[in-house]
Amino acid sequence: MAKRKIIRYNPKLKEFARQLRNDSTRTEIFLWLKLKGKHMYGYDFHRQKPIDNYILDFFCYELMLGIEVDGYSHQFLEVYTKDGVKEKRMNELGISVLRFSDEQVLKDMENVIRAIEFYIFEYEKHTPSPRNRGVRRAINKFWFDF
Repeated sequence: MAKRKIIRYNPKLKEFARQLRNDSTRTEIFLWLKLKGKHMYGYDFHRQKPIDNYILDFFCYELMLGIEVDGYSHQFLEVYTKDGVKEKRMNELGISVLRFSDEQVLKDMENVIRAIEFYIFEYEKHTPSPRNRGVRRAINKFWFDF
């Protein structure tokens, strides 16, 4: 059995993460409804997850995947630059990050879900797992039912 990597976080962020969960944006709630309860092919996602000195909007440990939902403020240069630093640090920790705008989540959820599914498909293709439960079977079923 593979040894799980421990990802440390700044304990000072724990309360702030809880506050962010309680004050979620409409867009975050909309995406959370698609991710929670292992709805995404059995993968367990968490909201407002502290990692290192940052908080990811959504995180799946098994996939080493972070998902960020960017609101209007992320268009400002200062925030955009901070996002780049955060994403670089996540990549150094072995975490891939998918970013979606509020508008994408609210108006094009189908393609947001497709992007997440594609990540899972690629992950499973390159990471053999005895529980390989996910996207490949669903995609194969889709094509055979079509």
